[in-house]
Amino acid sequence: MSFLAGIALFLGCFTYIWPERNPFVQADKTRVDSLRERKESIYENLRDLNFEYLAGKYPEQDYVEQRRTLEGEAAAVIAQMDALEARGIKRAR
Repeated sequence: MSFLAGIALFLGCFTYIWPERNPFVQADKTRVDSLRERKESIYENLRDLNFEYLAGKYPEQDYVEQRRTLEGEAAAVIAQMDALEARGIKRAR
């Protein structure tokens, strides 16, 4: 009886995990998709930086340096996205 319960548990776990591991179900990511995710991450970091600066956690000089760095990264990512989209590489979906 416990053997059947073990098999049922195994099949339940396998069925639960299978869709995430199945390469046919997973969405294909393009380079533009990964750049879009990176851009969103940079924007989130900028929002956090602004919030922490306004809360008084950063000196102005550090804030200006970090903001300039993050804005430069965002500009580079957007330029890469524009170049890829101009060549016709779009989002997968």
